Order: sequence, then structure tokens, then C-alpha cells
Amino acid sequence: MADSGNDRIPTPSLNPWTAAYEYAVDAWQRGVLYADVMRQRGNQYHDHMAKRAPNVLSMESELVLDGRELPRPVNYGLLRIKPPEGVETDPIKRPFLVVDPRAGHGPGIGGFKPESEIGVAIRAGHPCYFATFLPQPMPEQTVEDVMMAEARFLEEIIALHPDAEGKPVVVANCQAGWQIMMTAAVRPELFGPIIVAGAPLSYWAGWRGMNPMRYAGGLLGGSWLTAMTSDLGNGKFDGAWLVQNFENLNPANTLWSKQYNLYSKVDTEADRYLSFEKWWGGHVFLNGPEIQYIVDNLFVGNRLATAGLVTSDGIRIDLRNIRSPIVVFCSKGDNITPPPQALGWIPDLYQNEAEVLAHGQTIVYAVHESIGHLGIFVSGSVARKEHQEFTSNIDMIDVLPPGIYQAEIADKTPETPNADLAFGNYVLSFEQRTLDDVRAIVDRKEEDDRRFAAVARISDINLGIYRSFVQPWLRAMVTPQSAEWAQRLHPLRLPYELISDRNPAIAPIAKVAEQVREHRQPVSESNPFLMAQEMFSNWVETSLNIWQEMRDSADERTFMGIYGSPLVQDLAGLGARSGPPRKHPGVSPEHRRFMEERTVELRSLLQEGGLRVAAIRMLLYVSGAEGGLDERSFALIRKVRNESDNAMSLQEFKDTVREQALILTLDSDAAIQAMPRLLEKSPAAAIADALKTMKHVLEAAEPLSPAARESLTEMERIFEAAERRASKREQANAPARLSNSPSSTAPALNLIEAAAQVPGKTAKPHPAAAQSAEKSVARSTPKTVAKPAAKSAATSAAKSTATPVEKPAKKSAAKSASNSAAKPAEKPAAKPAAKSAAKSSASAAASAPSKPATTSTAKPAAKRPAKSATAGASAGARQPAKAKRA
Repeated sequence: MADSGNDRIPTPSLNPWTAAYEYAVDAWQRGVLYADVMRQRGNQYHDHMAKRAPNVLSMESELVLDGRELPRPVNYGLLRIKPPEGVETDPIKRPFLVVDPRAGHGPGIGGFKPESEIGVAIRAGHPCYFATFLPQPMPEQTVEDVMMAEARFLEEIIALHPDAEGKPVVVANCQAGWQIMMTAAVRPELFGPIIVAGAPLSYWAGWRGMNPMRYAGGLLGGSWLTAMTSDLGNGKFDGAWLVQNFENLNPANTLWSKQYNLYSKVDTEADRYLSFEKWWGGHVFLNGPEIQYIVDNLFVGNRLATAGLVTSDGIRIDLRNIRSPIVVFCSKGDNITPPPQALGWIPDLYQNEAEVLAHGQTIVYAVHESIGHLGIFVSGSVARKEHQEFTSNIDMIDVLPPGIYQAEIADKTPETPNADLAFGNYVLSFEQRTLDDVRAIVDRKEEDDRRFAAVARISDINLGIYRSFVQPWLRAMVTPQSAEWAQRLHPLRLPYELISDRNPAIAPIAKVAEQVREHRQPVSESNPFLMAQEMFSNWVETSLNIWQEMRDSADERTFMGIYGSPLVQDLAGLGARSGPPRKHPGVSPEHRRFMEERTVELRSLLQEGGLRVAAIRMLLYVSGAEGGLDERSFALIRKVRNESDNAMSLQEFKDTVREQALILTLDSDAAIQAMPRLLEKSPAAAIADALKTMKHVLEAAEPLSPAARESLTEMERIFEAAERRASKREQANAPARLSNSPSSTAPALNLIEAAAQVPGKTAKPHPAAAQSAEKSVARSTPKTVAKPAAKSAATSAAKSTATPVEKPAKKSAAKSASNSAAKPAEKPAAKPAAKSAAKSSASAAASAPSKPATTSTAKPAAKRPAKSATAGASAGARQPAKAKRA
């Protein structure tokens, strides 16, 4: 056996008696070594739980903020991860906060080993923080208290990194995922991109025949059992019961495979087994009110996905309030949080893509084909691939325009175009998806929702009966001592307690195991008795898997039969309700008014911005026809941006891209027809350089599709016509500009940042815009300077504006063009163009979503006919008619 750790492997014997003897010796020795590993596990458990703040982080850390000292104390703390030797963090890069689940186990699994979520981020140069927690909760601690503590941690991180380019990235695993999402819905201004890995957010969702855990609440009669367990624990809920639920999902692994794998490979598996058991056996506790809130409102009530939760101070927890990109990472092999539970909240909250755009939300999802629940945030292979790609492209994710995207990770091959632009061994791309794509994964069934709604109503009834007739008696009988003994005798905790050196019958195993290691005699893999052992193990595992499938099938049929009964649903009060059991949360009147005002504001910005906005609009338009963007284009943008001395900040770029994406979604025809107006004051060299750079960025990933190529050709005509028009203007001013020629590259360096986005729609040719640009060139003449320039600007503005909203803008444009042309051309044209573009971008970034437009062009727009304003209730409502989604 090459992996036995011992090279003295005997040659297989043909004598059956010899083979039997060799197998017997090996089996006995493996048994002794297995028992010794169990002894070490018990010792490790006692040492680990004796620590004041146990965790399994593989890197050193220091305490930054103690949650027990907050106004609403919690058992959480903020740790700063110290970079390993030879690794330095960059103060400019945004910090990462990793939050582990408090669902029965202790903290640290997110930094369990070097190849982990924390390890990947810190090696990429990001400052890293970790939200840890103690085994025992603070008295009266609630879920809301933990949310406020997480918000306070983010405030502290932001204060410690004032030079960072963006808000902190938050990586939340499993239970921490839904808790972080709740915090982000209440305090959205604190968050950068949010990565939720294996986090359940829609608890009734699931695939029939595959996800039986969602039926447990109904089969147990609701949450009364949770209340009773907390009462037996003297007000505390033992997290070991949650771990027991996870163990029951896979009896083959729990009862046989995990232990047999250690026994059969005890020479090599001991260290891996012990390191994992250190986390798996470190059970923690929750307050009774905490776990009751979770079960009633999430596991059974499923109120988070439909904005049905309200905090104690009256704030509705609506996930649509989150303004940061949300990355949902799930797996088809996850039997604890299957993809329907990870993604079901999206169709629960949104009825169409227009609503996603109207709320300005960016959602990216990635579905792994096979990895299990723990592998999502523990597996080294997942860390090297998915988490590495998300981390290295986090800025690209942050600037994606609103919409739904699927992350695709492809292997890098010698045939991959521009492979040097992709980090690592993979290429990450974001493909646009529709709500129907998500619905196909979730596969929601209304009849199942009615069953779960009946469970929620019956759970409330049973809980009320328990609290009225049983709880007072049980609480009177329970003492702190009885609660402690019940915890120590828990079936999962008892083996750790008994099998250790504290047991005098176990301690001598250590000396025997030491002798066995000195005289280890592993049997050959071809030994017939070893092969028979493997066959027996496979039979046991298969038998347990069959039993599991029969059990799960019986549970599902029982659940469907009981709660699908019209009588049961009538007794639960559902018969008196019409319509679907889960109502769409709807949109507030305040949000509708905001969208109407935002629509007016966006229309007023159609012809504002200059060359920079024109380049961004071009990239959005062309890449919209392509249907997606990958990291190679963004890598090129980042490379050129690093070489620029006057690049716009990441936040300014993000605001500009989102604004222009909404403008294209609102009225792409008008946006494209306004392109010549945006380019008319830019120098020819800058226009040519911008076009060349944009083409390079767009073609960085791979050859463009026919639709994208057609859109690019249209943009080329518009830019080239603008360039010729600018050249004629410059020829008229040539004598005054010979001594001070403008730099043509500086504006382009700012412009190429615009490729860091995924388009909101498929572009469609606009020949009218191109023809208009060509005619403008024909009308241009170098004979005069001041009057023709003013007249041209006024004519262009008048033709490109068809509604009253642009009247003040037309007058202003004519005046501006006249004044600009009348002055001596002593300064390069590139600088005024760059300043104008920067001013426009800053103005766009300052247009916060909470305020309507206040510019002079926006006010007359308020008098626009009602249909124009109401169209803004969903800024992308017209998108499906014009866009062909990927």
C-alpha cells in the first residue's frame, strides 16, 4: 500500500493460511491504532473546549472588538487575521470579513486551512477579519443583537481602512449567510459585495425526492419541540441537536463510512480526521429565544424571503434593500442547503427582471455540480477554484450593473484567447440570466407551498398549547445541574467525554499503539481477506443508503399526505384564504415615487457627460449584444487604469456604469441617438484613441458574436464621424494650436474603465444615429469658428431632443458651444473635455437614489405626460422587448 506510510509491505502469499494470518495481524494493528485515534480525539476535545475562546483558525489573529462590551452585548468578537510570513496586505485593497455559521459547531471553518476563504483573500493582498463567537451566549442575547454587532464590526473595519477602494467584502457561510443578509437589508450602506456560501434563504423550497430535511418541521408538529429542548437546557439550546440533524441526513456516512475510512486508512488519515473532528465536535449553545426566533420565522415560517420580518424598532427586513452585489454559491450535491433554498428568495421577491433593475440589485449565482455542504466552504479544491476566482475578481463583481447573472468558471487552456489576462488556472465570466432561469432551478410548486403554510399555522397552534399547559411545569422541574448533565450525556458529546485519557480504561491504549507503530505490518492490497473486507464495507454502505432512501421517501409521502389534506388545511385556516399561500411583498408607494423621479432624472441625462460617458455607453451597448463579460476584459481595464495618473475612483466608475446601464434600459434608442452630441466637443485624437482602446477591451475575451460585431460596427461609424467632424474643427484652429498640441491618451485611460460591467440588454443597430453623425460631418465647415459652431451645437441639440425635458439643455448647449468657440483656442481641447467628463461623472455619482434630480433640465421634465413618469416604476420594463437574454 503506497499510502500506508510503511515501505515494508510483504509480497502477497498464495497460501490461504498465510494470507489469513497476515490479514489478522494487520486488522488487529489497525484496530489498536483506530482506538488510539479515538483517544486522541477525546483529549483534543477536552483541551479545545477548555479554552476561553476556542476556534480552529489556521492563522494567528488578534482581537479588535469584543461584542460583550457593546451596548447590546453578544458573544461575538471581531478578529484581525495576521498575514503569514512572506505575505503582505495592500491598504488600498478592500478588506474581507469572513463570518462562520453558529449552527451547532464552533467558529473557524472559514479559515480552517491555508487553502480556505481567509487564506485565498489574504494571499491576494486583502486585509482579512473574522467574526468569531464563544460557546456560551450572553444572557438575553437575540438575533437582532447579533445583527447590530455585525454592523458595528463593519463600521470598525471601515474606520480602520480609510484608503480602501471599496466597502468591505463579507463572506458568510451557511447560517451566517441569512444573518448577514438580514443585517445588510437593515444597514446596506456598510456593505461591499456579499458572498453567501451554502446559505438557506428560502426554507420551503426544494426538489421532491431529494431534499427531505425541509419536511422535519411538519413531521415533528412544528417548533414546540425546539421550545421544550431549550427548557430542558434551562433556557439554552444545545447546538449538538442541530449537528444531530445533519448527521441523520446521511446515516451511511455517520454510522459507517466516516469511521471505516479512518480504520482502513489509519496510517494516513489520522491527522485529517482529528483536524476535522476538532471543529465538528466543538458544539456551542444558543439562547432559547434565539433558536425559537430562527425556527419560527425562518425554518418553519419562511418569512425572510417575502419581507415578512420586522425588527423590534419597526424596521422591515426586506432583502430588496441591499445595494451591494450578492454572490450566491450553492451546489447540487448539498443536501442541507440545495440550490432551490439558496436561490428561491429571488423569485419570491421579484416578479420580473424589471423589478430587479428598479431596485438596483445585482445578483450573481454559481451552482456547483457535486460538492457537498461542508465542501462549499471547506474543500481545498473549491477554495482554489471558486473562491479564488470570486476574490481575484471582486472589483469586477462590484461594478456589475443591476441584473441577474450566472458565474461560469472555465479551465484555462492553450487555446484560450488572451490567457495571460486571466488570473490562475481558470477564466471567470458572468452571463446574463432571466428570472425564468432561476425559476427553472427553484422549481417552485404552489401546492407544496400550501402544505408548508399549513405546517406554519399548526406549528403556532402547537407551540401555544405547549406554552400554556406544559412549559410551566417543565421549567419548574429543570435545574442548572440537570441541564448540565443532559448536555454532557448527549449522544454526540458522550463519545468525546468517555474515550479519552480521563477514562482509566482508555489511557493504556497509547502505549500499545506506540508499540504497534514500531512493528507495523500492513497487509498487501491484493490480500483476499482485505478485498473481502472492502466488499463487506460496500455492502454495509449500500444497505444504509437504501434504508435512507426508503426512510426519506416514506417521510415525503407522509408529509404530502397529511398536509395536503383539504381537511388539515381547513383546520389550519387556509381554506378561508384565496390566492397563493405566499403573497408577493409588493412595492411601497415611496419606492414608486422614487422610480418616477429617477426616470425623469435619467432622461435629463441622456445628452450629458461627454466622451467618457459616450465610451461607457458604447461598451454597455456592444457587450449587451455579446450577453456577458469575463475577467480578461476587466483585467485589461485594470492594467491600463493602473498606468493612468488621473483614473476615476472605483465608486465613481461604479455609479457611472450603473447610471448609463439604466439609461440604456430606459430608452436605448434615444441614448444611442445622443452619442454624436456627447462626442461633439472632444478632440479627434481622443475620440480615435478611445475607440481603439474600447475595441481592444471588447475583443480581449474572444471573437465577438455576430450581433455584438454589428453593434460595434455601428459604434465605429458614430465615433469615426465624430472624429472627422472634430478634425475639421481642429484644422480651422490649427494656427493657434500648433505650439500646444493636446495629449490624446489621458482621457482614454479614464474611459477604458467602462468595460467593467455586464450589459443589461442586447444591443440593436441604430442606423439613424450613424446617419445623423455622417450628416453632421457633411454640414461641418472650417471657414468660421464662433457662429457656425454655436449654430451646429444648437441644431444638433434640437434634432436629438424630442420631448420638453431637453429644452433648457438645448439652450444651454447652444450658449456653451458659442462661448467655447468664440474664445481663442489657446489650451488643448483634451483638458476641457476631460474636466467636463469628470464633472459630469461626479454629478452622476452624487445623484443618490434617495433624491430626485435637481438639475435645470430635470425640472421641466417633471411636467412630462404621466405615461412617461409611470414608466419609471420599473426602469427596465421595456427591456424584455428589446433584449435577447443569454
